[in-house]
Amino acid sequence: MNRNSGAIFSDDAIRLSQDGWPSDCLLTATAIRDADPDAAPPEIRTVSGDTVFVPSLQRAELERFCATHEIRLTRRPDVWGYLLEPFLDTSFTAEQQAGTIERLARAGLAAAEVARIRGQVGPLMLAYNSVHRDWHHLGLADLLDAACGSVVPEHLRIGPTDRAAFHAWAMEIADRPNSA
Repeated sequence: MNRNSGAIFSDDAIRLSQDGWPSDCLLTATAIRDADPDAAPPEIRTVSGDTVFVPSLQRAELERFCATHEIRLTRRPDVWGYLLEPFLDTSFTAEQQAGTIERLARAGLAAAEVARIRGQVGPLMLAYNSVHRDWHHLGLADLLDAACGSVVPEHLRIGPTDRAAFHAWAMEIADRPNSA
């Protein structure tokens, strides 16, 4: 998976290249709301609510940048991780599934909305995970990778003209616990 080409840390900004998505972004420290270096992959949440990713190998650089600029480190609910559980190469008990639905409800997603979202991304994620065979975790980074990467058949990918809307939709859902 090539979620991004890396991050370049400078004194007061981070340049990120998110493959297949809106062009490279330059994030100043003041544009960063918080970060989660322990996420997989490490995440930065912008003031506008977008999530961008830093390669795991740059986790320590992200932590230093956040410490230098007093950026809050926070562990957020993994909303997309919960939403994408049914597409993992594993099975879950009824109790585990109920627990996931409860966590999603606490994040502001009712069961009907969860079903609608899963129905919308299901074919894309099934095709994506038929290649990766991930049994542990699929999340927002995987969704974005699947949506525009070359791993899934072209007819399932999000076309270039629809990517901005899809990206905004995915980000709004990822930020749901904080925007409610």
